[in-house]
Amino acid sequence: MRNVIIIIPAYNESTVIADVVSRVKKEGYENVVVIDDCSTDNTAQEAKKAGAKVITHKLNQGAGGATRTGLQYAMKQKVDYAITLDADGQHDPKDIPKLVNAAKKYDVVIGSRMIKSKGMPLRRKVLNTGGSILTFLLYGLYVRDSQSGFKLFTKKALPHIKITQNRFEFCSEIIYRIKKGKLSYTEVPIKTIYTPYSLSKGQHTFNALFMLKRMIWTRFRLHK
Repeated sequence: MRNVIIIIPAYNESTVIADVVSRVKKEGYENVVVIDDCSTDNTAQEAKKAGAKVITHKLNQGAGGATRTGLQYAMKQKVDYAITLDADGQHDPKDIPKLVNAAKKYDVVIGSRMIKSKGMPLRRKVLNTGGSILTFLLYGLYVRDSQSGFKLFTKKALPHIKITQNRFEFCSEIIYRIKKGKLSYTEVPIKTIYTPYSLSKGQHTFNALFMLKRMIWTRFRLHK
């Protein structure tokens, strides 16, 4: 589908990135761009072999920075829909049509792991729920899975999603941008593929407090 671009931020994902790109393409989405966030392994080469366009950062900018680069690229391509998904293989590309179908009525569609969370490790449920509650307290907008990396932005929404944060707190900043831009949004249930590899990625208990501090700091830097 030429009017859809799939954006995959990636850092040191050489062992899985080719499979992720191939699975996306198998579902009929040829416009795939991997944002290689200054990886020290062969992420870029593996992504190219699988048929993705690769944009490489010269300096590591974090998940937020990589997502920002991807969305900026999407705007230049003038696509109808820009979809972000994680590079660790936890998202099922078969769910992409769910987001696209919902985008007929909404500006932003969030793939939610929390609507059908059976099978999700308890620690992940606690962290995700806590992140969503904190996001609501800071920004006044509640979504069940504010930290999801599987999101769709329409061409109307893209100019409003101005990401300034480079680390994982950027997910909560996106919720703020949705509210500030008065964008319509919804959540759709998605399947999450948990493997030892994917569980080793993302947020963990030990750095949750650091994320909390950055989220609060970010809140008072952003204009209402």
